[in-house]
Amino acid sequence: MSVEIHTDEQLADSPVLQTVFGEALPKIEVFHGKLQAEGEERGLIGPRDVDIIWERHLLNSAAIVPFVVEKTEGRQFKTVADLGSGGGFPGLVIAAMLADRMVTLIEPMERRIEWLNECVDAMELANVKVVRGRAEEAIASLRMHNGQGRGKVAVTDDLYQTVTHPFAVVTCRAVAPMTKLAGWALPLVEPKGALVALKGRSAQAEIDKAKPMIKRFGGIKPRVVTAPVADGFESTQVVIVDKR
Repeated sequence: MSVEIHTDEQLADSPVLQTVFGEALPKIEVFHGKLQAEGEERGLIGPRDVDIIWERHLLNSAAIVPFVVEKTEGRQFKTVADLGSGGGFPGLVIAAMLADRMVTLIEPMERRIEWLNECVDAMELANVKVVRGRAEEAIASLRMHNGQGRGKVAVTDDLYQTVTHPFAVVTCRAVAPMTKLAGWALPLVEPKGALVALKGRSAQAEIDKAKPMIKRFGGIKPRVVTAPVADGFESTQVVIVDKR
């Protein structure tokens, strides 16, 4: 049964925002304000999303945070890469809510890189690196640092200096089906780390189809987990794939 989506006006004074975002709420409010003012015009959110930014994008992104905490807890380097960051979902939300995690936003489009840098400055986030590049280029950077060579993929100096080690967690939202995502994301995950991806209702079907690719790139125990957002809000689906 679907739950009616809440408008931004309905959530303006709701305690739900404080409950979910906690001390990060002021930074998330800055992000919300920038999305509301510029998001549609700059092609970062659709016209039907302008009045439902909190639930459709920000609360949805926050649902992934407990899984990121779980998969980085106890590690010496609590590093997160958000692949295809786009408008900043979920990467900027993760960074705002987890100030002790180092978050790298990897995005291929120049205009979105500009947007992400503006948001990092406006939100005063000190734990974020923004780098332009595709997944294949980030993987090539890791290969170069491992002495394996980059192959035929060009790697910019900025990417080479930023992506030096695999990450404890790689996150993404609406980037690609699992058949493609496995090969793009899992090579960026360190051993015993995890891919944590926000997905829709087709999540299990995507996993079933992608099992050979997941295995090929070192993924184990692929599973769909229901991620609660808040009381009275529709839950979202998260795909978790551990790395051997």
